[in-house]
Parts: sequence; structure tokens; C-alpha cells
Amino acid sequence: MLDVTRLRVLLAVARTGSLTAAARELHYAQPSVSHHLARLEAETGAKLIQRAGRGIRLTEAGRLLAERASDIVGRLDAAAEELAAHVGLQTGRVRLAAFPSALGTFIPEAAALLRKSHPGLRLELTETEPPEALRLLRAGRVDVAVMFRYDDTAPEAPGLQLIHLWDEPSYLITPGPGSVEAGSPESDEADLRAFTDAAWIAGCDRCRSHLFDLCDKAGFEPRISFTSDDIVAVQALVAAGIGVTVLPALALRAHRHPDVTARRVPGSTRHVFAAVYGHPPHPSATEVLVAALRDSL
Repeated sequence: MLDVTRLRVLLAVARTGSLTAAARELHYAQPSVSHHLARLEAETGAKLIQRAGRGIRLTEAGRLLAERASDIVGRLDAAAEELAAHVGLQTGRVRLAAFPSALGTFIPEAAALLRKSHPGLRLELTETEPPEALRLLRAGRVDVAVMFRYDDTAPEAPGLQLIHLWDEPSYLITPGPGSVEAGSPESDEADLRAFTDAAWIAGCDRCRSHLFDLCDKAGFEPRISFTSDDIVAVQALVAAGIGVTVLPALALRAHRHPDVTARRVPGSTRHVFAAVYGHPPHPSATEVLVAALRDSL
């Protein structure tokens, strides 16, 4: 059976690229790091590291083991945190990864609700897009991942449970001040066919794919002039006449430029979920965080 301590040493070496830096990170003496790696190579029967100039790098076998070790150690650390949080939820932490517009809208309210109901429970936040958030969840590095997708039927990775939070419409964003107050999208519908020859601004990978799907249904392929998942920059570029884009409601709720117009895109809905690992019952800290997320919407 592989020793967890030696796996942690391998991960530290993979992160830092040197025995000295790994020893410093782990608060070990360097000979101890070398000893653990030698023992791990003896246990596995594979050469895991090789010299590379003044540093070291992992072999193919070392990279494979480090990738698996990341998941193993992450899940073990998550189990320890879950046990700590389970004891009355008086201490411990719960970790959440979420995409930017969620962090800029309903998650602060959820954090406030959680702090009020469980003041001893520490919430740690990570900003990242859904693919990376789900990777962190599978590796045990977060307890809940707030993510979105446009197809609510396609399965995600095995072992994940998706808890539906909210469905939001999407809006075509074009230059020019809206006819209503900033922060409140217009109710009239957009016809994407009128923007066949326009320059388009694309967002993250999932949003970009959805944009191409929408334009394909409208009978054209969008000409992408710029790509960014920064909703402030994207709206500023639209206001300056650089291009047009499609944004979900949460993005407009998080930030609304006064010199853009928003028109609802028919047939475009973004589904927002809280993803958790495994099947119920979930750890108490995870359950109270999901409840706070639901109550914040």
C-alpha cells in the first residue's frame, strides 16, 4: 500500500520542481525528502524523478502517480475537514469554488447567511470557471462548486451530484444606452440575424460554445474580434463600439455599463447548479452551505 506521507512529498516536488523547495514547503530536512522519494520508488518499482540541470522533474511514471496522488490526498484532506465540521459545526471550514458573476451577486449574500447561522464555520472562496471548479471538487480541494451549463441534460463527470439553483436568460449586448435604468435589462427580444456582419466578443469556453450554437441556429458563424471573461471589460468594449456580445442575467446583475443596450435572446437559458461530490447524505457543512446558496437567490 502506498504511503500517504510519501505521496505528499511527491506532490510537493511536482509543485516546486526541486528537493530543496519541497523540503522548505513541507518543513522537512532535504535528506528526509530524498529518503521518502527513494522509498516511494522502491514501493512502486518505478523511477519517479530525474535530474534536469540544477533541478529535477518527474518522469512519465512520476507524473501519472502525482496526478492520482493529488486526487487521493485531496479526498483524504476533505474527509478530515468534513469530520471536523460535523462536530456541531462549531469549528472547521467549508470550501466553495464559483464563477465570477456568481461571486459578484448571490454568493456574498449566501456567505452572510452562513456566517449568521454558523459563525464558527469558516467559508473559503475560489474564483474559477466551471471546468476547473469541477476538477477541484473531484480532487477534494473544494466542497461545493457553483457552476453553470447551457444544456441541462448532458451528464457531468461520474460521482458528481448537481443541485439546481437557478435558471437565467441571456441578453444580446449592443452599444447605446438602454431605455431603462442601468442594471435592469430590457424586455424586448433580440434578433441575432441582424448582427450577421458584426464583430463579436466571446467569453469563457462554455459561453463561447453557446454563442456559436446561437449564431448557428440564426444561420451564420460569428466573427470573433475579442475574447474575455471579464464582464466589465466586455461591456466597456461593447459601449466603445468594438463589438457585440451575449451575456447572462447574472453578469448584468453584477455589473451594468450605462452605455449598452440589453435585449433578451429567445431560446437561451443558462442553468446554475451547486455541484457536490458523491451521494447524500452529504457532510453537514456542505449541506448548510448549499442551503445558504438556495436561500440567497
